[in-house]
Amino acid sequence: MPPTESGIDPESEKAFDHPPEGPPDDALDDTLDLHLPPDITALFSDAPLSADPADGSRGGLLLDHIADWGPASTAAGPFQLVPVRIERDLPLISAWMNDPAVAAFWELAGPEEITAAHLRAQLDGDGRSVPCLGVLGGVPMSYWEIYRADLDPLARYYPARPHDTGLHLLIGGVADRGRGIGTALLRATADLVLDHRPQCGRVIAEPDLRNVPSVAAFLGAGFRYADELDLPAKRAALMVRDRAHRHLL
Repeated sequence: MPPTESGIDPESEKAFDHPPEGPPDDALDDTLDLHLPPDITALFSDAPLSADPADGSRGGLLLDHIADWGPASTAAGPFQLVPVRIERDLPLISAWMNDPAVAAFWELAGPEEITAAHLRAQLDGDGRSVPCLGVLGGVPMSYWEIYRADLDPLARYYPARPHDTGLHLLIGGVADRGRGIGTALLRATADLVLDHRPQCGRVIAEPDLRNVPSVAAFLGAGFRYADELDLPAKRAALMVRDRAHRHLL
């Protein structure tokens, strides 16, 4: 499993990386009387999740149509998540993956085929993880993965709640790192999730515990430090942005 946040900034908001998470507070409340919503139970039926074959890659049923979310206002300019198209975006994303500051977390350095395989695994799936370009002021400058944390292997490591939504990200350009942009975009993206996914009560991330600048960026974006997780590839900080507290932090 690749990173979970990566490349936010080698100096002050370092590359975020990606694997599974672990138990936050209120563990008993998270697991008692759990009733699975229809979109989760549909995963275990033979019926297709969407009649549109491209719906999954656009963040359809499982992620409330990311392609239709529109832009968010930030201090750095309008920011929008645009679902990846391999034929258009692969060269740029692969170049970012070969930046040493990013490669240290994502481990996707090498020829374009390595990044392409990582993207196709999501694009050819059922839509529980959607790779996106982060476009700031009309310029693609970051890579994001918006995913259903409750349907991800990560859910084995923390008491997941239905519709928990996870974030992985990297900031592509060196000029965009270390200036607080990563923190601003984390907040904006978490707000986009909460605005457009009404059933989602929490946005989740799991940066490497050793990556202090990354953890600090999440804290600055209104996430709380909920727990420490022993994941297969790292020891991670479980960072949570709660809908109930979004206007307080």
